[in-house]
Amino acid sequence: MTKRLKIASAQLNPTVGDLAGNMAKARAVYARAKREGADILVLPELFVIGYPPEDLVLKPAAVADCKTEALKFAKLTKNGPAVVFSTPWLYRGKLYSAILVMKGGKITDKRFKHFLPNYGVFDEERVFSPGPLPKPVEICGVKIGLPICEDIWHMGVAKNLARLGAELLISPNGSPYRRTARRERLHVVNERIERAGLPLVYVNQVGGQDELVFDGSSFSVTADEKIRQFLPSFEAAFEVATWSKIGSEWMCTSATNLPRLNQMEADWRAMCLGLGDYVNKNGFKQVVLGMSGGVDSAMAAAICVDALGPDRVWCVMMPSKYTSNDSLEDAKACAKRLGCKYDIIPIPGAVDAFTGMLAGHFAGTEPDTTEENLQSRIRAVTLMALSNKFGPMLVTTGNKSEMAVGYATLYGDMCGGYNPLKDVYKTEVYELVNWRNSVHPEGLFGPKNPIPNRIITKAPTAELRPDQTDQDSLPPYAVLDDILYGLIEQELPVEDILAKGHKPDTVRRIQHLLHIAEYKRRQAPPGVKIGNRNFGRDRRYPITNKYRDKVPDQKNI
Repeated sequence: MTKRLKIASAQLNPTVGDLAGNMAKARAVYARAKREGADILVLPELFVIGYPPEDLVLKPAAVADCKTEALKFAKLTKNGPAVVFSTPWLYRGKLYSAILVMKGGKITDKRFKHFLPNYGVFDEERVFSPGPLPKPVEICGVKIGLPICEDIWHMGVAKNLARLGAELLISPNGSPYRRTARRERLHVVNERIERAGLPLVYVNQVGGQDELVFDGSSFSVTADEKIRQFLPSFEAAFEVATWSKIGSEWMCTSATNLPRLNQMEADWRAMCLGLGDYVNKNGFKQVVLGMSGGVDSAMAAAICVDALGPDRVWCVMMPSKYTSNDSLEDAKACAKRLGCKYDIIPIPGAVDAFTGMLAGHFAGTEPDTTEENLQSRIRAVTLMALSNKFGPMLVTTGNKSEMAVGYATLYGDMCGGYNPLKDVYKTEVYELVNWRNSVHPEGLFGPKNPIPNRIITKAPTAELRPDQTDQDSLPPYAVLDDILYGLIEQELPVEDILAKGHKPDTVRRIQHLLHIAEYKRRQAPPGVKIGNRNFGRDRRYPITNKYRDKVPDQKNI
């Protein structure tokens, strides 16, 4: 009877669709697991094709190629560790998210994901069929249950595996980051552990995939709900843990347990990893962004430098006649601190050309947001010209508060390939830049104290007309964000938002702005998911939408 197991957790960063590259990583960790005497190697969910593959798995050739790679990889196990390998698998005309057990040079067992997530960012029911409740498999003489990701979030699977004699659970995962992710995972896992009475090895993928970021944070937990192993967050990792059977229970007797990241660092690293992987996996050598002298562009630039290094970041200041000397000085000072390339391209000549071209048609009208938006769109054309000519990807810098109420110019400052701030409210921007100025996180490329203090303390402004500030047309950001958080993250009825002390006219206006800006958000670039409901996969409101939650008049409250 087996009394000791060495289980290797491979927390890897795949690229969706890069079967050759992903399998090269799998072969490398298999060789390492073999060298270190592991009995079992565990790979993350759907690692061969990358997670989430979305409609890529509806392509028959892609599924067939995954099978070919799996069969080739199984041959490696003839004289080495067994492998828990996850892949799309076509069986009797249905496509499943599958786990293959590989040992002795072949595939010995198959288990299919039972619960398919179909909420939030997930829509697996679109592409996969649900499998039956899985039975345990025998690996190295031990009965092991193999719940796949969502299967551990529901009571039925772990309990059924325990009933059928499983002694240990191994769960490959593709669980994306959000602020509450680790707390929710541990709560759910502990609940399942308590009910099923089984220890668990949880292996999560790491890396950025479009707007999702996977934090890794793999762990092992024993039947007494104690974490005995915790792998790093936001980086690839490999670790072999020794499990020993003591009495009737399997205990993890040798492994590391790293400290948890604080929330600010976790959010910052998520934005860096999301941006960095988007740039690198799509083959860009450099990024370019508009540097305004404001806090949003400064934060975006700092994230770019932390993720990619200063040599790959190009900041461009494009002053108009409304740009203040403070903004010019602050943009230059920030770029200098970050150590990245910095250029100034004035736009008054282009503005004059456009206003002159339109003068006959605009005769008899007063200047308004039309002229303001012209400046923003001229800047976008300028940055896109640099991107087209020299190849860097354009990074856009709008925060979630602006995106929520449409305080952004379509084909202007919304123009770009990716937005690291897309899911961060303005008040959170200030919290994050203050945090980043106070610490120098290990492993990031940027300097200490990257953002000049004046950028953080001055009143935010778009500088598109004389003496403009954001609060000319929006409530203070603390008020705005509190209302938006209730409307977006919590879907609260307006009565609950009003109960916090907000004015009915303000709530009515913000709700209206939120709904009418949906068409802009549909055309916005992707950005890193940080909170529970990002604009995009999480929140899919109709563009044409007349519904409004009724807001009572002040006199009726």
